[in-house]
Amino acid sequence: MNRRYFSRLLSWPSVLLEASAVSVSTAPSKQAADEHHLATMDRYAPLIGGPKITIGMLVYPGMFLQDLVGPLTVFEALMNKEIHLLWKNLEPVGNEGDGPAALIPVKPTTTFAQCPEQLDVLFVPGGIPGTFTMMEDPEVLAFLKAKGQAARYVTSVCTGSLILGAAGLLKGYKATSYWDTRAVLKELGAIPTKGRIVVDRNRITGGGVTAGIDFGLKLVAILKSRVYAEAVQLYLEYDPQPPFNAGSPEKAHPLARRFLKDMFAGMRANAFATAKRAMQRL
Repeated sequence: MNRRYFSRLLSWPSVLLEASAVSVSTAPSKQAADEHHLATMDRYAPLIGGPKITIGMLVYPGMFLQDLVGPLTVFEALMNKEIHLLWKNLEPVGNEGDGPAALIPVKPTTTFAQCPEQLDVLFVPGGIPGTFTMMEDPEVLAFLKAKGQAARYVTSVCTGSLILGAAGLLKGYKATSYWDTRAVLKELGAIPTKGRIVVDRNRITGGGVTAGIDFGLKLVAILKSRVYAEAVQLYLEYDPQPPFNAGSPEKAHPLARRFLKDMFAGMRANAFATAKRAMQRL
C-alpha cells in the first residue's frame, strides 16, 4: 500500500464512525438496508475501487473440489470482478472416467473458445488423478500456454502447478506444489520451493489443498491491498485452529507420514513419469 493510499484511509475517522453508528433500535426495511449498503460502498470507494479484475479458473474431471472452492470463495469477495470457470464445454465436470459419481459436480461457465483474450489471473487447481490426465491433454495445455503468455498472473494450488509446468509455464520459476509432488517440478523446468505460497514474479503457486485460501488472500493483497485482503479474511472468519499440528510432513506423526508416503508411492512415480513425457513434448 503506498503512502498516498494509506493517508486517504487515515483521513476517514468521522466517516468510519458514522458508518458504525447504524441504529439497532428498529429493524430496517430491505430497501433501507440496500440503500445503506450502497452508501457504504461509496464511502469506502478508495478501498474497494479500481478497474475490473478478470479471473479464469480451469475446472476439469478429477480435480479436488477444495482446490477450486478455497480460492473461489476468496475471489468472490472482490467487489469488481469477472470470474470464469473454464473448460472445453459447458457440461458439468466431476470424477474421471469410471470413478464414483461426484457428490458436487461443477458446471463450467465459459468454454475455452469463449474465454476473454486478456485475463488478470489464470488459475489451475490440482487433484489426483485428474492432474495427470490434464498434463497430457493437448487441448488443455495449448489453451493454458496461450492464456498464460498474456495473463497478468499465472497461478495454481496443489498439483495444479504440475499442469502449469507441463504447459511450459514454469520454466525457470520458483514454484511449490503438494508436499509429496513438489520435487516433480524440477522435471518440468521449475525450481521446487518449499512454502505454503511461493511468489516468483507473476507466477504464484500454492501448496496442497487448504493452502488455496491462503493463496487467494495473498493474491487479493497483490491485486488490491493488504487492508482489502484482511477485510476478506475477516469476512470469511478465516482463523484456522486445527485440532492437530500435523499439516506438514515435518510436523506429522512419523507413522502418519509413512502411511501417506507408502499409499502415494505409485502416484508419485506416475507424477515423475508424466512430467518427463511432458518435457519431451515441450
